[in-house]
Amino acid sequence: MASRKLLLSSLRSGSGCRRLATVPLLVGESKLLAAKIVPISRTFRKHFSSNANNNDNNNDNPDIDMKNISEIVENELGGTPSPQTIPDIYPNVPLIAVNRYPLFPGFIKKVDIINDKKLQDLIRRRVAMRQPYVGVFVKKDDENKNESVGSLDEIYNVGSFAQILEMRDGGSVLELVLSAHRRIKIAEALDDNETDAAEEYSNSPVARLNNRRTRQNKKSDVKRRKFEQEAAKQKEEESKKDIQDESGQKEDPAKPEEKRVVLVRTENVGNSPIERTIEIKASMQAVVQNFREIVQYSPIFGQQVNLLLHPAQHVIENPVYLCDLVATMVQSADTIDLQQMMEEEKIQKRLDHAMLLLEKEKTVAKLKHDINKDVEKKVQEQHRKYLLNEQLKAIKRELGIEKDDKSSIIERMRERLKELIVPEHVMKVINEEEQKLNFLDPHSSEFSVARNYLDWLTNLPWGKYSDENLNLEQAQKILDEDHYGMKDVKERILEFIAVASLKKKVGGKILCFHGPPGVGKTSIARSIARALNREYYRFSVGGMTDVAEIKGHRRTYIGAMPGKMIQCLKKVKFENPLVLIDEVDKMGGAGYHGDPSSALLELLDPEQNANFMDHFLDVPVDLSKVLFICTANVIDTIPGPLRDRMELIEVSGYVAEEKLNIAQTYLIPQCRKECNLSEEQLKIEPDALDILIKQYCRESGVRNLQKHIEKIFRKAAFKIAGRKEDDKENQDDKIDVNSENLGKFVGRPKFTSDRMYEVTPPGVIMGLAWTAMGGSALYIESSLRKRYRPEKRQSLPDVVPNDGKAQGFPPVPEGNLEATGHLGDVMKESMRTAYTVAKNVLMKKCPDNEFLELAHIHVHVPEGAVPKDGPSAGCTITTALLSLALNLPARQNVAMTGEISLTGKVLPVGGIKEKIIAAKRAGVNCVILPNENKKDVEDLQDFIKNDIEIHYAEYYEDVFKIVFPDFKSE
Repeated sequence: MASRKLLLSSLRSGSGCRRLATVPLLVGESKLLAAKIVPISRTFRKHFSSNANNNDNNNDNPDIDMKNISEIVENELGGTPSPQTIPDIYPNVPLIAVNRYPLFPGFIKKVDIINDKKLQDLIRRRVAMRQPYVGVFVKKDDENKNESVGSLDEIYNVGSFAQILEMRDGGSVLELVLSAHRRIKIAEALDDNETDAAEEYSNSPVARLNNRRTRQNKKSDVKRRKFEQEAAKQKEEESKKDIQDESGQKEDPAKPEEKRVVLVRTENVGNSPIERTIEIKASMQAVVQNFREIVQYSPIFGQQVNLLLHPAQHVIENPVYLCDLVATMVQSADTIDLQQMMEEEKIQKRLDHAMLLLEKEKTVAKLKHDINKDVEKKVQEQHRKYLLNEQLKAIKRELGIEKDDKSSIIERMRERLKELIVPEHVMKVINEEEQKLNFLDPHSSEFSVARNYLDWLTNLPWGKYSDENLNLEQAQKILDEDHYGMKDVKERILEFIAVASLKKKVGGKILCFHGPPGVGKTSIARSIARALNREYYRFSVGGMTDVAEIKGHRRTYIGAMPGKMIQCLKKVKFENPLVLIDEVDKMGGAGYHGDPSSALLELLDPEQNANFMDHFLDVPVDLSKVLFICTANVIDTIPGPLRDRMELIEVSGYVAEEKLNIAQTYLIPQCRKECNLSEEQLKIEPDALDILIKQYCRESGVRNLQKHIEKIFRKAAFKIAGRKEDDKENQDDKIDVNSENLGKFVGRPKFTSDRMYEVTPPGVIMGLAWTAMGGSALYIESSLRKRYRPEKRQSLPDVVPNDGKAQGFPPVPEGNLEATGHLGDVMKESMRTAYTVAKNVLMKKCPDNEFLELAHIHVHVPEGAVPKDGPSAGCTITTALLSLALNLPARQNVAMTGEISLTGKVLPVGGIKEKIIAAKRAGVNCVILPNENKKDVEDLQDFIKNDIEIHYAEYYEDVFKIVFPDFKSE
């Protein structure tokens, strides 16, 4: 406001507006007054022009004009009436609380008061009384957004004494432009008693001195004050009315107001005397140097400094103002750090604190600058590379070195087709797609689809075949190197090579290896591919439910791809690979995406796969030269039409002798190589392997045997490695695994007993069954369910009518049969058939024995949790029932298999090799087989048939003679 005094005094003294530029103003105040200079100058011109004609003869009286001009300036400035000088002592001021950044002396801040009605009324009254001064303090909590201050504990004690430069009263919102002049400190909170405060200030010597300095026109001031008070009251009433209208209800006068602090008593805070020491000068120069360094990293920071500084102010020479400028400029400082700057009185400490704030700000500015530089550098490099690449492409096109993208793509695809024999119908499609590609935009999605389609068409090995091995001796040598046994599989592959060598033409076949797990079905396929010198490709269809995995997707789908066979041809680069389709018996059924087993029909049909149609390629592909090999554990779950297209080859399980040979020839050398253990370090005795096979690994395959051998090698490696670290003297000791210490390496045996009965009692017979894990010994037990009480019956006629009771005949007692053991439907039918056959046999052998007709019999197959089904237990059940009826134990160490018809004929069964292996494992030396299975026994190796007595039965009478040799008919 001192600038206004200077402005008015200069105008009254006749100096005019030319001296206005020399008045040292703060930035905010200078802008505020500069905005009002234009309308004032216009008023000057209007006043002088209007008085020019009236005062042509009165130019000697300039005081009158100057007085009028002074009044005009005051009227034009209007705004907030305020004293022309800032009082040095003004203790009672309204309290304004701000967030985050304190208001330092010499700077301007805009504050909006919206919700605090009490504070708004107080400021309006102070401004009306020409006392536009407030105290600005910072809240301790940055998250506190309330304008009202409930307690002095919510704000910091030291703030700034500010003058209201401009006030815009919008009724509910009060906008203030504040200019800070000095630091003040809160002494105590005051009640909002405006009259007492005003009287106290008016009676003070400071107020009287200020009134003497600023008294110019008392009457006009009184009129103006009354007018402004009335205007303020009118605005207050209007705002109250608006608030009542918005809320729809009047304020309750009896409701107590919330306690708030709006008026405080303050004390001036003075700075300590400034001593122009070398330390202070050096600190000020360091602050200025930091300013310059920050400006290098952040040009915006320099622009803000230029806006805040005034040319007339010597900031570098005033350490107080320099520190205030630092606290105002920094943006990364915390509120408590800025408040410490506000409260500090010693200038040296303030400069040190300013240095710390600038260092933090410089670190943040440098980090921002580095990040911006890195981003800008990357963008420039990418843009530069893009421009250089485009220029390079243009230069190459002009020189003919490189063609455009479309031409290069088509030329590259043509290069792929030079060494291939592409069918005519496929070449036609390729030419059409190339023409289509020429008219498409390289950035369109259709271009990508066409390009991908051409890639697949040109990457297939059209007419390209690998040279096959047609040497029988070499092929047999390779097969014997990789696998032991598998006579049927090896013979079939050698027959395939022999036919191909005679025909001078190689064809494709579909073979299906089926057998228990772990017998080498999958690994033999790789050996066959090596023996035939064909490329090998494997994919599994276990659990597959989507037809697209085999037939491919339509090209219209996003991410479409061909099926497995087209992917196979692209990978192997030949049209005659060996393809292994694994787990065909575990394929998923028909679902939402089709039936994969039906899709395999076209793939595996020799009459159809010469023109296999993939959904993605949509052109016929010849698969007739592909050798397909399928694997399955059981063939019952393979769909009939699919099974009909395959050549089934059974891969049987291994007996103990075969397992021993496989372990010594293949498994142990492989483990030695993987564990890096030589025979001098670890040796496994044959007797240990024999116990390992019989008591730990009885299954048909050798996978479990391989796991146990690997376990032995791991434990041996652990011991040897420990010896090298602890006992260097005994590190050459060899580990010998034999039957005595085998348990330390693999644990306790899983199969301690081979048989459930050492001596079979009457009613118990050992049968032989085939499972997916190989053959197993199966006991059939029969016993009485109720007490057997034969009754004396009267002589009855041979034929008793159904209604014999009505005709006076006594009731005929009847027995029944109950079967348990988780039996399937086929097994239950065999049970009923065997029950009838046993009755007929007993009737012929012992006509007087009515046990099976009268007794209540229970037949059980042990291990009831294991499901059992299959047509191979008829003879065994019949024998068990007869043994119970005759109370005669069967021949010991005998096992049998075979289905029986209702007339007593023994029917053939499958899995003869597995069943004989299971019988030998159980210690049985006599086996009864159906007569029609004699050919299966002749195909077995001699070491399987040795040491076992095999009998063949065509009717059950043959079985009865072998099982009950001591029976004599009555």
